Order: sequence, then C-alpha cells, then structure tokens
Amino acid sequence: MNVTFNTRDPVYVQVVRYFKEQIAIGNLNAGEEIPSRRELAAILKINPNTAQRAYKEMEEQGLIYTERNFPSRITQDETILSSVREELIAEAVDAFVQSISPINPSIEEVVDLVREKFLTRKQEE
Repeated sequence: MNVTFNTRDPVYVQVVRYFKEQIAIGNLNAGEEIPSRRELAAILKINPNTAQRAYKEMEEQGLIYTERNFPSRITQDETILSSVREELIAEAVDAFVQSISPINPSIEEVVDLVREKFLTRKQEE
C-alpha cells in the first residue's frame, strides 16, 4: 500500500480516494478483505482515529461493509463498484474543464488534444 499524502486535503479523504482508485483499477475486488483499522493506521503511518474515520466514510458510501467481528470487506454491490470509476473520471474531467475555462478553447480543440495526449500516453505504456 503506497499512498502519498498531500497537505491540502484531509488525510481520511485521501485514504478513501486511495481505496476508490484501487477499486477502479481492479486491485481491490468485490468481497475482498481489507486491513483492519489498526493495521491500516500502522501501514500508512497515520493516526488510528483517521483510519477509523476513513472506514466510517467508506461504510457510509457503501464501498465497504463490516459484519460483527469479521474483517471489513469491499462491497459486492456492482452498482456501487461501477459508479466508483465513473465518479473518479468525472472529478478529473471537472477539474480539467475548470482549469482550461479561462483560455476559452473550442470543444474540438480540447477533444483533439485530449485524444492526442491520451493515445501518446497509451503508446508509451
């Protein structure tokens, strides 16, 4: 588990985002067991209360579930799992659109450049 924390967002929000990214790229699968709150805090070198808050947030969003004294697991709800990827892409697109709005480019310019950059990146991988 490799998370690089920034100073602008709360740590628990960054932990939730990390889990969402891992779900979106397929590194975490439906029903998969995740570390306990204490284990996560130790792994990431964060306060256990911060790990607890991240897990609480993920439970509220339906990303994970915990049954009695069993370990927490990734949800098996396919609707939630598929919406995670859409949510992350939409957030990135919103940030991109907001950042280029002052330049006032045409939609064609933007789409052509995004397509070119995307294809170049794929070829480099």
